[in-house]
Amino acid sequence: MANILSVLARVYVDDVEVALPLYEQLADATPHRFDFRDLRLAVVGPFLLIEGADDEIRSHSATLSVRDLGPVLDALLAAGGEALEGPDDGPNGRRLIARQPHGETVLEYIELVDR
Repeated sequence: MANILSVLARVYVDDVEVALPLYEQLADATPHRFDFRDLRLAVVGPFLLIEGADDEIRSHSATLSVRDLGPVLDALLAAGGEALEGPDDGPNGRRLIARQPHGETVLEYIELVDR
C-alpha cells in the first residue's frame, strides 16, 4: 500500500475568501478551511490556498499527505535529506518540513487523521 496519498499544489493568495470561488469551481470541491499559526488556509481538491505566508513558508514547494511519517523521515534522512521542522502536531495531523536531498526543494509532509 502506497504511503503517499496525495499531493497538494500550494497557492499563495492575498485573501483566501476572495480566491476560493475559482478553486471551488476548478476542483468541483467544497473547501476545508483552517488556521495554523498566523496563516489562513483552505484545502480545495488538489489545491492548498495559503494566506499570510512569509518568505520561509513560500519556499515550500508542495504539501504531501501520507499514511505514516516514520518511513518518510527515515528515507529522507538515509538519502541525505534534512528535517527542518518536526515531526510536530498540526491542525490536520502530524507534520514534517524537510529539505529534499537532491537540491534545495523543501516539502511539507502531513500524516493525515480523519477529519
